[in-house]
Amino acid sequence: MKIVASALAAAAIAAAGSAQAAPLRYEVDPDHTFVTFEVTHFNTSTVRARFDTIKGFVELDRQAGQGRAEMAIDASSISSGVPDFDKHLKSADFFDVAKHPEATFVSKSFKFEGDALKSIEGELTLLGQTHPVTLEGKRFNCYDQPVLKAPVCGGDFETTIKRSQWGMNWGIDMGVPDDVRLLIQIEAVQQQ
Repeated sequence: MKIVASALAAAAIAAAGSAQAAPLRYEVDPDHTFVTFEVTHFNTSTVRARFDTIKGFVELDRQAGQGRAEMAIDASSISSGVPDFDKHLKSADFFDVAKHPEATFVSKSFKFEGDALKSIEGELTLLGQTHPVTLEGKRFNCYDQPVLKAPVCGGDFETTIKRSQWGMNWGIDMGVPDDVRLLIQIEAVQQQ
């Protein structure tokens, strides 16, 4: 009986200790984090561009299945590979970087299936307007990064939005699609 009581006490202490474990904080790795978007071009080819400058953090409590994330995207870091197109994307027709130099994403909840992060619900602020979005996890992994000598977590996440919801309406009447596929490639480094 004493052995059973001791085992139960040890289990209770271990459970209490793990329940009080703080989430781990990860800072976005700018060399492995990009936000890319794509739209079809008059139902022919797919046009893509990405933002090269992203800052932010992720807090993960994988044991509790919880997390929090905040990201700031420098709208002027947009890059399509075509300078004239980049200039148009930065104009008031699209991202209006002079008035809105930054877009942000703030999470509301994380959904885990086992140890895998499957989706993140949050709010995207773009052009001064904030609306909910859900990022679906296509890949999630944590590993010991051999160069940085630190734990890293990350993955690929995506969603499709209607740009008009944020007031980005240029070209819709000409057949430029309203639907925009967002792809988020992220890796973040655990902080000590």
